[in-house]
Amino acid sequence: MKVIFVFLIYFGFGSTSQADRGRTFHSQTSNDNNPRMILDQTSFSWANCGSRESPAVLKSLSIQPDPISIPGYLKASAAVSTTVNLTAPLTVNVTLDLEIAGVLLRMPCVQEIGSCVYDDVCRILDLVIPPGQQCPEPLYGYGLPCHCPFKAGEYALPKTPFYIPAAEIPFGLTRGNFKAMAILTRNQEELACLKVSFSLKSE
Repeated sequence: MKVIFVFLIYFGFGSTSQADRGRTFHSQTSNDNNPRMILDQTSFSWANCGSRESPAVLKSLSIQPDPISIPGYLKASAAVSTTVNLTAPLTVNVTLDLEIAGVLLRMPCVQEIGSCVYDDVCRILDLVIPPGQQCPEPLYGYGLPCHCPFKAGEYALPKTPFYIPAAEIPFGLTRGNFKAMAILTRNQEELACLKVSFSLKSE
């Protein structure tokens, strides 16, 4: 799941209908005219939850398979747009709920996974990928940055496989239906908001 969170943090803050393996994505517009994408007949869905003035929005997001297998590979693609430079300090506040019998249970922050606050995303990226070091694949191959600042513009990741090892997932978070929300801020100013629903299953 850490891979999922890293992916959402990186690409969740940056349409048309598209079909993939017989499943159809439908573009919808909420009351604030932010795009959202809902996948029919599956549990995966996403929506921008910021205001009309939010400078960073997710334009598209695809994650397969659905449900996601732990351990296993997932294929993900995303497109993000931002009208401002995303510079330090950037904070991401993530809340994660597990749905049980129609009731949402808030998951605590365990091993930096769950309902966590990432106070300085730019610093986290510098720790994972030291400045001056080449961005890892597939980011380097697609010309995507891996350090702040992220310049205003559009970023896109084509469908790419990621492997999720079971060892990275805290006990109790490897199966079930989840709802997550991530809010990106800089100096307490909200830059983006994203909601995602997804399911996990253990092999």
